[in-house]
Amino acid sequence: QIAETGGGLVQPGESLRLSCVMTGIIFAEHDMAWYRQALGQQREFLAGITEDGHTNYGDSMKGRLTITRNNAQKTLYLQIHDLRPEDTAGYYCNAKGNPYWGEGTQVFVYS
Repeated sequence: QIAETGGGLVQPGESLRLSCVMTGIIFAEHDMAWYRQALGQQREFLAGITEDGHTNYGDSMKGRLTITRNNAQKTLYLQIHDLRPEDTAGYYCNAKGNPYWGEGTQVFVYS
């Protein structure tokens, strides 16, 4: 089960911290990632973190993201800085190779 939280209505330039709790797997043994999907567009990769903490970032929001994890709490985080209207989308997390997705958390950036 995947539960993403932390989205909401924000103004340009603000920051958000998204959280994702994933149960049903041994969280600490999985590489994890964040994605987003805007209306009418395909889901895109934002950031990934390996089971031992190595991170990598996609190009679309690079420089404005920080992905972290807390294995004891089975929780994945995504800190987003300097939000822009074009960042409006559903944000999703998942474990590498898992074909099932949660409902995501919605982020709306408006001016």
